[in-house]
Amino acid sequence: MIWTKNVDEIAKSLQLLTASDGDTKPLDIDTAFALWTDWTVQIREQKRTIFLIGNGASASMASHVAADLAKNAHVHTEVFTDLALITAIANDLSFQEIFSEPLKRRLVPGDMVVAISSSGRSANILQAVETTRKLDGKVVSLSAMNSENPLRCLGDLNFYIPAHSYGMAETCHAAILHYWIDRAIVTNQVTKGATR
Repeated sequence: MIWTKNVDEIAKSLQLLTASDGDTKPLDIDTAFALWTDWTVQIREQKRTIFLIGNGASASMASHVAADLAKNAHVHTEVFTDLALITAIANDLSFQEIFSEPLKRRLVPGDMVVAISSSGRSANILQAVETTRKLDGKVVSLSAMNSENPLRCLGDLNFYIPAHSYGMAETCHAAILHYWIDRAIVTNQVTKGATR
């Protein structure tokens, strides 16, 4: 593969990003990001939590984003990276419950779960989203691959990239997440400046 063609494919995929609300109604991309940012600001002001979940590379992204949001945007975040907890739940209950089980004990109404899944079909992600909805938390989903993937229509806000490889999906998801982080940082700086 030629590098410039790869860059062009990334750009094309990002330009084809779509967003929808909880009723699967299409949203303008800038409107969707503004809504996501508003929710993030509310969570920061109300001292709520943003949980980030994913498998494999998406788990690494979740951890990275959680750190950036906590350090730079001053949002309380949590990821499920405790190996003892993950293996205990997977061994004693099921791998499908590694996110939903701790969410049952930690999530309170008004918290947010950011669910990252390239395929949009990971059973543990889907179950965590279902648990979040039952507990009156907000869900923001990021998915790719098949446009009919179930995660794409389960969030209060859903971002979908028409990428057909994991590398492309993950690259685009990272760009989306960093854009959200940057918006959250800017609003934090504006808020701090207004209170001085």
